[in-house]
Order: sequence, then C-alpha cells, then structure tokens
Amino acid sequence: MVHFAVSRALLSDKRRPRVAVLLSGLANCTTTAETTPTTKLLGHDKMGSKSFHHNSRFLVYQNTMALFDRLTGKSQAAKAVSETPGNEAESPKKGIFGRLKHGLEKTHQLLFTDVRDLFKQEGALVDDAFLGELFAILIRTDMGAGPAGTIRDQVKSDFRGRVVQMSEVLDVIKIKLRELMAQPEVPIKFADSGPTVVMVVGVNGSGKTTSIAKLATMFKLQGKSVVLGAGDTFRAAAVQQLTIWAERIGAEIVTGASNSDPASVAHRAVAKALETSADVCIIDTAGRLQNQTSLMQELAKIRRVMTKQIEAAPHEVLLVLDATAGQNGISQAKGFSDAAGCTGIVLAKLDGTAKGGVVVPIRQQFELPVKYIGVGEKAEDLALFNADEFVDALFAESVVSKS
Repeated sequence: MVHFAVSRALLSDKRRPRVAVLLSGLANCTTTAETTPTTKLLGHDKMGSKSFHHNSRFLVYQNTMALFDRLTGKSQAAKAVSETPGNEAESPKKGIFGRLKHGLEKTHQLLFTDVRDLFKQEGALVDDAFLGELFAILIRTDMGAGPAGTIRDQVKSDFRGRVVQMSEVLDVIKIKLRELMAQPEVPIKFADSGPTVVMVVGVNGSGKTTSIAKLATMFKLQGKSVVLGAGDTFRAAAVQQLTIWAERIGAEIVTGASNSDPASVAHRAVAKALETSADVCIIDTAGRLQNQTSLMQELAKIRRVMTKQIEAAPHEVLLVLDATAGQNGISQAKGFSDAAGCTGIVLAKLDGTAKGGVVVPIRQQFELPVKYIGVGEKAEDLALFNADEFVDALFAESVVSKS
C-alpha cells in the first residue's frame, strides 16, 4: 500500500489548502485502487512502493503537486496567474495614495519603529551615538551609505548638541529624501502615430511578466488596445502565464514555439499591432543577467527587427527591478542601462520588502528615471512614480492595514 506520509511542510503549504483533504481521501482507497492509478498519474508506472518511499522529499512534493493539479484540472500556468495580481476578490478600491501607503508599509514600519526607539524619553540628545544609530537605521532601508550619510550629516548640522523631538528629525529626513529622489513624473511616451512599442527587460524572478500584465491593464483602463509579444520563449511557463493574462484583460497576444527565436516573436507582434491598428505593443524578453553577452546581443537583434517595421521602435525600453533585491538591483541597472538602451525603470514587489529606500541610490546613480512602481498584488497596483507622493506615503501617520 502506498503511504501518503507527506512532510508537514507540504501539508501546511498555504497555496494548497486542499492538499491535506485530497491525500486523506486517497489514503482511504484500497491497495489496488490507490497503487496502480496513482503511480501512473505520478508518471512512474514501473516504480514500486519501496522505491517510491526512498525518493527525495523534493520528488515526493513535486509529484504529489502534479497529481493534485491533474485531479483538480489546474495547470501550472493557471496556478501562476491565480496566485498573481487581480484574481482574489476585489476589495473596495483604494486611491493611488492609499495603495502607495500600503505598498510602502514594511519600509514605513522599519523606519518608524527604529527611529521611535531613539526617542525612548521626551526628546533625544543629538550626539555621536544618536547619529550613528540613525545612520544604521537608514542603511537598513537599503538606500545605501551615500544617501544615508547625507541625511545623517544634515541632522548633525541642524541639531548637534540639542535635545530634539522625533518630528523634527523626521522632517529633515523627508526634506532630504525629496531632494535625493527628485525627478518629474515620467509616464510612457506614446508615439505620435501608429503603435507605441514597449520592450521589457530584466532578470528571471524580477516580476517582469506580472509587471507586463500590470502595464497592459493600465493601458486597457485608459481605453487603449494592446498587443502582447511573448518573447520569453525559453520559459514555457512565462508564455503560458502571459497568454492567460492576455485573455483576462482582453489583449491580443503573439507567441512562438518553445525555444524559438524571440526576435521572430517580436517581429510578428509588431506586425500584428500594425495590422490591427493597436495603440500599444508590449514585448516580453527572456530573463537574463546583465553580464550575459550573447543574451544582450539577442536584445540588440530584437530591437533591429522592430526598427525595420517602425523606425522609432522600441519607443520605450523598461527595466524591471525587484525591490526585494535591494542593492543587488543597482548592479543589474548598471548593466542593462547601456546594453539594452533602457529608457526607464519599473520597480516591482515594493510591497514585499522593507528595502524601499533602494529608490534613492537608483535615482542618485542613474540618469534613468523610475517610471512606475509595483505597490500591491492586484493588477491595478502599478503607480506612476512621484517622488513627493512616495515620501509622503512613506511617512504617513497611518499606514493602510492589510486585509
């Protein structure tokens, strides 16, 4: 009899709340009923019960999840989309500022909790110890030593040797952050005529596919028609996920066979946009590292095939950076900004990190503007970056609580 003694980690997996119920039902089956069909479903017709039990925990997990998905008719791509923006029940829609506060909650909590600890009594003396602790707090938001030092030095210049209140120090931090992040709002620049072509680049796991879906949703809400090009042909799950997104938001999509030429997909996507007179064409690209020469050359090829169809294409090249990567995102931006000809940054997953300060060094070190920031898990949780609103949300007295 095959035992379904799956690890507690599996049974407690929040993404699979029905696994325990399913396995419990299977465990009550007869020996014949559960052994033969189950091993076949798992893809191990010749695997006996003994060898099954000696598999690694990972294989047990992987195969059981495959069984779960088959029995429930849930594909990996559908699962990916169901766990990404916009599939949960809609809560009352918050304004942009409210969603921004929600997205910055973790960074807000880190700053407020730690800064408040500096003021355990009524006021605090600004001395070397105080300044050292303040510097360490700012560093933990991943803004980098340079910006943190600038803010610390301003507090030192204004208050050294004085007893100050928390509100006074926070006011100085806010003013300096606004100066360090200063930039105008930089939305997508649309073509004067014909489709606006947007190429999206970034490393795997940065939130690239989801950011494309959010961008497409934003354009659709603006009343624009959208064509998507699933150019990450080396990752079947990315193509499937983007296809499901396209169906959900009502966008056209052009795909290619697995491992096919991404430039071919880009060419056909732009052709489709021209044929249908679409307003926007968004091209996904394979996830890559900034130092992978061959893959960077591929990006250049994609640009060339698009330029042959529309001279100014791509009109925008957006680099998606994972905010949870913190300072690691800086090295990515350095590599991509030149090689891919990026015109702006989309900072994704800002709601999942206390490292929201990474926006500061990005603005300090690059001419590249931060165009949009991902501030939540829903499809509409993409905000045009505004430095003043960002700082206001970061220091708002009350942060939107999670539902």
